[in-house]
Parts: sequence; C-alpha cells; structure tokens
Amino acid sequence: MAENALIIGASGIIGSAAAKVLTEAGLEVTGLARRPVPQAGVTPVAADLLDPDGLKLALQGVKPSLVILASWLRQPTEAENIRVNAAMVRNALQALRPAGSVRHVALVTGLKHYLGPFEAYGKGTLPQTPFREEQGRLAIDNFYYAQEDEVFAAAKEDGFAWSVHRPHTVIGKAVGNAMNMGTTLAVYATICRETGRPFRFPGVATQWTSLVDMTDARLLGQHMLWAATTPAAANEAFNVVNGDVFRWQWMWERLAGWFGIKAEPFDGTVRPLEQVMAEDGPIWRDIARRYDLAEPALDRLASPWHTDADLGRPIEVVTDMSKSRRLGWTGYQSTDDAFFALFEQLRRDRLIP
Repeated sequence: MAENALIIGASGIIGSAAAKVLTEAGLEVTGLARRPVPQAGVTPVAADLLDPDGLKLALQGVKPSLVILASWLRQPTEAENIRVNAAMVRNALQALRPAGSVRHVALVTGLKHYLGPFEAYGKGTLPQTPFREEQGRLAIDNFYYAQEDEVFAAAKEDGFAWSVHRPHTVIGKAVGNAMNMGTTLAVYATICRETGRPFRFPGVATQWTSLVDMTDARLLGQHMLWAATTPAAANEAFNVVNGDVFRWQWMWERLAGWFGIKAEPFDGTVRPLEQVMAEDGPIWRDIARRYDLAEPALDRLASPWHTDADLGRPIEVVTDMSKSRRLGWTGYQSTDDAFFALFEQLRRDRLIP
C-alpha cells in the first residue's frame, strides 16, 4: 500500500478527483500544479514541469511512494506535443529520482492510443472495437506513446512498478481545463435555456446512433489506486471506463431533462459547438452577472473543440474492460448519473445557475 502520493496535474479534472480518492483512502497527498488550487487534505506544490531546476527545488523533501501523472499541455502540432509532454514526464521522474522513494507510477493517457492523435484523430486504419489493450500502438507518432516510453525508461533505471490508464472521455470538474465535455455541455445547455436557443446535438449521425462509453473521474482515481495496490496489476496498461454503454440519442434527452429543457430532434446536420458557441462569451458574462456565478469567462469553463472531436468521430467507440475484471476490478459508474453528479457540483460551486 502506498502511504504517500504525489499527483502531478492535481488541479485538473483527473488529478483533483484522484486527490479526493487518495485522501479518503488515508494517503498523505501532495498535489503539484503550475497554479495549485486549495484541496482538502492535499499539500500544494507550485512548479513548472518544463523547468527542471525549479521542479527539483520544488520537490525537495517530497518522497512519494505513489506518483500519478495526469498532466499535459496542448501544442499546435503533434511533434510539439511529443516534445513538450514527454519532457514533462521525464523532468518529473528525474526530479524524484534522488529521493529513491517511488514504488509505483500511474500514467494517465487515453483512447487516442487507439484512435490516433488530434492531427489524425479517427482516421486511417484503426483497431476493431471494442478497444483492447493488446491491440498495441498505431503506426503514427503520438505523444501518449512518448509519455509511456519515458515512464518505461525511468522504471527500468529506478526499479519502480508502473501502470498506464486509458480512460475514454472523462466526466469531472475543473476550471480552465483543455478537455472538459461535461462542463462544456452544462454551459451549452444553460445558454440554451437562458436564451431559448434549441438544445441541438452538435455531432455526426454515427455518434448519435452508435454505442459509446465514458469515464467518471472519480472511478479513474479509484482504478489508479487499485492498480497501485494490486500486485498482479503492476507493469500493465489498462482501459478504464464506467462499465455501461449508451447512445447519444438516449443520453441527449437525459441531459436536456436535467436542465428542464427539451432536446431538439436530431436532423443529421452537424453543428459544431466551436461554431455555435463562438460568440457566446458576452452571453455567458451576462448569465454570470445575473446569477452571481463564480466564473464569468466562457473559455475557462467550456472546451467546444474537444467535445466536437468526440462527437464528430466517424466510428463507434467502445472499450473492453476484461483485463481489469480478470484481475479483480469491480468498479462501476452509470454515465448519466456521473453527468448529473457533475452538474450538481457545478451548481453548488456556482459555476452554473
């Protein structure tokens, strides 16, 4: 059992949920971020993963047995994604090396392992669904692969165990996050309710009618703790999704109902949110003023480009969890309830009215 944990990317959707899981399990948790936010039971560390010297200084005296890597920086090209995000993993593990305390490193990547990076997302020859861990890497550069390679190299040198966790679209709360479908849809539904705009599905017909799955951030945190404390799970890569499947034509009605609005029937027209919400900044500022919300900046809450990428995929995306199940993992979370729990939290935190 890991007694001390360091979460790198602690202020993000995944990191903040993992911090809550680990503290509730009794671990002492340090949370590293460029701009840490207060979290109950978490010791904050402010550091830039691209500043090796500053990182080493910030982590002096931090001796975690478990390290969770849940941080990335979006770059304009995949070549830059590889250079920057691999360096972040490398710098973090090198900064921790002198203490010699690390026993397990959990790296969070995702289904772009199977679908390809943003520049080639869902294109070319893709593995069959449901995606399985043994399907391996695509023959294309991908920053997830580069991050994995940094973990594997450090594990070989330092002797720690590792696990790689590949969630699907993550449902959870964070402000200023680059990939945040749940909050994006909450903001979109709120704008539709407040303006009378139709609540229309923005994606393609394939996503409307096909089966899909998602990952609750809390469940992902539990899965990482499970992998770090289950000997048979050491040095393995795992898919991690909620355990249910749904079609958006069903889920869209459920989301609309929570906000007290009607879902517009889907007519097959693709209406990307990045275009639909492009001029909504002033509308959101007015909503925030009228309801005294905590965040008036639309771009701090919504990431339409990422939601469009998921809802615009030309293929079905479902994920196999057999590998974890065989090793004893029993976690489950219904996806509609995960959305509703997020919406309730956003309302409590005055991020939506």
